Amino acid sequence: MTDTPRANLLALLRGTRSDTIPCFSGLVSVITPALETRGLTFHEIHRDAHQMVVAAASAYELYGWQSATLPTDLYVEAEALGAVIDFRDDMPEPMWPLVAQPLYATPEAVAVAPGDFAQRGRIPLVCDALRELKTRVGEHIAVGAFIPGPFTLAMQVIEYNALLTAVKHSPHAVARALDVFSDVLISVANAYHDAGADFLTIHEMGGSPGVVGPRAFEELILPLLQEITREIPCPSILSVCGRTNNAMPLLAQAGASAISVDQTNDLARSREILGLDVLLFGNLDPVYTIAHGTPESIRDAVQRAVNAGADAIMPGCDLYFQTPAQNLRALVQATAEQKRNGAS
Repeated sequence: MTDTPRANLLALLRGTRSDTIPCFSGLVSVITPALETRGLTFHEIHRDAHQMVVAAASAYELYGWQSATLPTDLYVEAEALGAVIDFRDDMPEPMWPLVAQPLYATPEAVAVAPGDFAQRGRIPLVCDALRELKTRVGEHIAVGAFIPGPFTLAMQVIEYNALLTAVKHSPHAVARALDVFSDVLISVANAYHDAGADFLTIHEMGGSPGVVGPRAFEELILPLLQEITREIPCPSILSVCGRTNNAMPLLAQAGASAISVDQTNDLARSREILGLDVLLFGNLDPVYTIAHGTPESIRDAVQRAVNAGADAIMPGCDLYFQTPAQNLRALVQATAEQKRNGAS
């Protein structure tokens, strides 16, 4: 089957543009209406492989979304390092899990016990889920996996104020800790690839140049992202948050197959800076536009993103839990109506 959403997306990630514009995400694409239809509870799906699969596949099966991505939370690696995760079991509405308390007081304290990191915590569970997900939907759509970026992982497990202070006063200690986390993330990424992931998203939300600044990004984070993308055998997407227009050349140097930016970016300006050599994904606001918009406003936003040079329509971050089903359908349909000019 050569003309499927999976085939078209993977061809794009390998650098071949066509007139078809994908509508997908490399992050969590779980919404409450889908969970209710499938009889699932959000805080339970993270610890059960089959529930994780049903949740991840639901946006495709119910609304035509063009990817299914695991895991369903961003704290798998933090937990495998030894952090205690609060899955928010007592909350009446879906809420993201949290690290209960920092694992390390300072960057200098970071240490990882020897052994196969990919066998720790929930990583094997996610791998089992990826294999099942691939069997369930992988003939038709791309199956993705995501990991945090090294600085995002550091923010999860190192006391936050100590980490920020060290960035300024002890950058060598931060660099050493990030190097440890980079090795951890490469191990996880390869495990996910071996389990069937067609593409891998590196979600460096905390370490984006729009958050830490271009200088800290270039000196501390960029070399590690380059190492991670070199070691990942499948196509990769670098997902960043914040206003990153001034740092787009740095992001391009990370070596990912594509860059995904959020709604605070001027997408047309990013395309102007990057030229056509770099794939650019984005950047619809997941709350204001996708969740709270109308079919007409969603269609207008998709048109603007295509006109600005987006190679794929993506939410600026994870889908908002309370996104109405009809809005997600409208987003898929609005993208399907678009055709790219000058495909190559």
